[in-house]
Amino acid sequence: MNTVDARGLSCPQPVLDTLSAIAEQLAGSIEILVDTQASRENVCRAAQSKGWAVASDTEENDEYRIVITKD
Repeated sequence: MNTVDARGLSCPQPVLDTLSAIAEQLAGSIEILVDTQASRENVCRAAQSKGWAVASDTEENDEYRIVITKD
């Protein structure tokens, strides 16, 4: 699984990094790591706008792990 580690980056960089990973990968799963609620929401929204589903979205120690998938 491809991982985008966007922790410590301010918006819009986590979204741009996620969209870049989506452009490189036509289907499958991508894990995105972010550390703010705003980044979490924006990444989920951007992925869904590209036809990817949010398979999981978990929070641990003020960090978010988002897994998006596309068949």
